[in-house]
Amino acid sequence: MLKHAWVLGLLLFSSLAEARWYQPEHAEAGRPLYEKHCATCHGAQAEGAKNWTERQSDGRFPPPPLNGSAHTWHHPLPNLVGTIQYGQGNMPAWQETLSIPESLAIIAWLQHYWPDDIYEAWYRMNARAMQQRH
Repeated sequence: MLKHAWVLGLLLFSSLAEARWYQPEHAEAGRPLYEKHCATCHGAQAEGAKNWTERQSDGRFPPPPLNGSAHTWHHPLPNLVGTIQYGQGNMPAWQETLSIPESLAIIAWLQHYWPDDIYEAWYRMNARAMQQRH
């Protein structure tokens, strides 16, 4: 019985990356929104500013990568939406320009860049954070 549980767990773990919360069409809908509203600061491929880890003279940091190579994946989905909607640091608030569904589409577009291991770590962290909310 334990052997079967281990196999089931392994199958579940290996399928997390394929079972992302968004559909490819959802991510694709986020691409033009990202290009229009985000790419100027975060880069065409979500690579962020080259000096994103260096504090600027105002004490804030330049735009970070959103492609899974920085800290974006450390934040649960509601926090990511909130950052887009209400801004943070040098990032402006987009709530007057982007709806929550549009913000989610942008996040889906960003997450399509994330390697499977980064997405799987985010997925687990997000699930824990969502459980704590309820």
